Amino acid sequence: MFKEMHDLFQWAWLIPALPFLSFLLIAFVTKRSKGLSSTVSILAILTALGLAIAIGLGIIQSGAELVEHPVIVSANWLNIWGLKIDIGTVVDPLSGMMLFVVALVASMVQIYSLGYMQGDKGWSRYYAYQSLFAFSMLGMVLATNLLQLFIFWELVGLCSYLLIGFWYFKVSAREAAKKAFITTRVGDFGLLLGILFLYNKFETLDFTALSAALSTNLQNVAVVGTVGYVTVMAFLIFMGPMGKSGQFPLHVWLPDAMEGPTPVSALIHAATMVVAGVYLVAKMYFLFEASPVALQFVAGIGAFTAIFAASIAIAQDDIKRILAYSTLSQLGYMVFALGVGAYSASLFHLMTHAFFKALMFLGAGSVIHALHEKQNIWDMGGLWRKMPITGTTFFIGVLAISGVPPFAGFWSKDEILAGAFQNGHPIIYAVGLFTAFLTAFYMSRLFFVAFMGPEKPQNHPHESPLSMTIPLVILACFSAIGGLAALPEHNFSFFIHFGEFEPEAMNWGLAGISVVAGLLGIGFAYYIYVKEAIKAESIAARFPIVYRILNNKYYIDEVYLWLIHHIMDGLGKVLYFIDIYIVDGIINGIALLTRGSAKVLRRTGTGQLQTYAMVFFFAVVVIFMAFAFGEGQLSSLNPLAMLGGVK
Repeated sequence: MFKEMHDLFQWAWLIPALPFLSFLLIAFVTKRSKGLSSTVSILAILTALGLAIAIGLGIIQSGAELVEHPVIVSANWLNIWGLKIDIGTVVDPLSGMMLFVVALVASMVQIYSLGYMQGDKGWSRYYAYQSLFAFSMLGMVLATNLLQLFIFWELVGLCSYLLIGFWYFKVSAREAAKKAFITTRVGDFGLLLGILFLYNKFETLDFTALSAALSTNLQNVAVVGTVGYVTVMAFLIFMGPMGKSGQFPLHVWLPDAMEGPTPVSALIHAATMVVAGVYLVAKMYFLFEASPVALQFVAGIGAFTAIFAASIAIAQDDIKRILAYSTLSQLGYMVFALGVGAYSASLFHLMTHAFFKALMFLGAGSVIHALHEKQNIWDMGGLWRKMPITGTTFFIGVLAISGVPPFAGFWSKDEILAGAFQNGHPIIYAVGLFTAFLTAFYMSRLFFVAFMGPEKPQNHPHESPLSMTIPLVILACFSAIGGLAALPEHNFSFFIHFGEFEPEAMNWGLAGISVVAGLLGIGFAYYIYVKEAIKAESIAARFPIVYRILNNKYYIDEVYLWLIHHIMDGLGKVLYFIDIYIVDGIINGIALLTRGSAKVLRRTGTGQLQTYAMVFFFAVVVIFMAFAFGEGQLSSLNPLAMLGGVK
């Protein structure tokens, strides 16, 4: 069976190639035709999804053999001065899962955009960017080495800049795009340093070769400082995921990215760009596993980000920003799961989160579309009756993220919490459990206020067109039953078996505790916002300091602005003074001395023969006198002796 699938896996390069071809066609051929542009883009991504599904089914049929022997198709790309880099594709359970998730979400977003972006003047440009983004993300997933991955990693960053700032005529969109681009570049600088360190140490960037070389060096006790060097490299590599996956303190770009069109928010914040960092840590897990210090750091950052972002979400009023901070919190879950050794659980949650978070972002877009761009949940109310498909599918997403069985989030989130507890991390387990309570609370708060609250007479909501509701229904189905892939009897190695990490049996005791935490969060939100119908103003009045801190996101952005204006700008002024008055002063002084010397010396070049003869004569006299002084004879000489007389 494995040999039969091998030929299929070799065609994996077509999956990113198709969106890239559609990008070229839209950019150079169909850009003046809205219908052709969207048709070309959607057909390309749907074909890519079909190929991804076929490869996924092939991976399931291949079983454990593909884990031990991934299918790699590569060709030499660079071979200069000892640097040999190949470019190609790798098919294994991890890349297969990511191909399916990215292609599914990208295709749903593009179909959904037919209704949401209707009438937008930048229609063809939008679908060109969508295709380029899909190409970049899918190319990154299939990369066989770190340099190839880094190239596509940066292309993903470029596409996110273009999509977040799509409505460039809005100042807020332009600023959000720049903020996202610059913040993620900070992390990418560390990632690039880590790649250079790895090549310097092991002379290869191929994932398979790196894993083997690292294992060999760690076992060789004669290699001095290897473990310390590995820790440094792991920290540097992790800086990239900190930026791309919005881990504290490089999280500040992600909430502002809401300035882009809502389908873009679903694409970036659900299963694509933001999980690229989680995917990289999983891909390089052999490096992190070799450094317990690095793993502890990863777990700590992830756990802090999870509860930090969840606490902010409970005090936000913008529907998209609530979902953005929810994404940050869930990314923290995935990261700390990797840190505590719950490898399969982390990647399983990556998949289920893609389903329900894409669903809720697109549901939010449906609401915004129906309410003519209103985004404050307190301006909404009674939407479930007017928008039954959007309301029902959104509620499924809320149940999934809250960890209510049998929805998808229950299986993956509980595996993460069980992994933290069973692997000896009780504090991180407690943080994760409390975060689960907060998640259920703020997501239920959003749903109860926006969909079940009293209707606003000024609103006239209506259900969205089929192009928008069909993707909602499809994603709702995955959110409802996608977690069942974790059941052992399904033998879905494609989803739950990654490398040497196999999921443990479900711990129903721990699962019951987390379900209770989620139900308490939902019940608490129901009591406050439905039964008591308490408004945000009342809560702010009761807890003014806490509410102000949470509503202003712990003033992290203000801290960054203060550091920029007072520290970085102040340092810039000092460096400006040094550059202008010291560096330029020295250079200008040398130039002035040279110019002055040249001004004097140029007078000796008169072009007159008499002058040169006189100079020559005096030069001979000077040379004679110098020799005379050098021999110590000048004091004993007198005119008579020089004429041949006696003393």
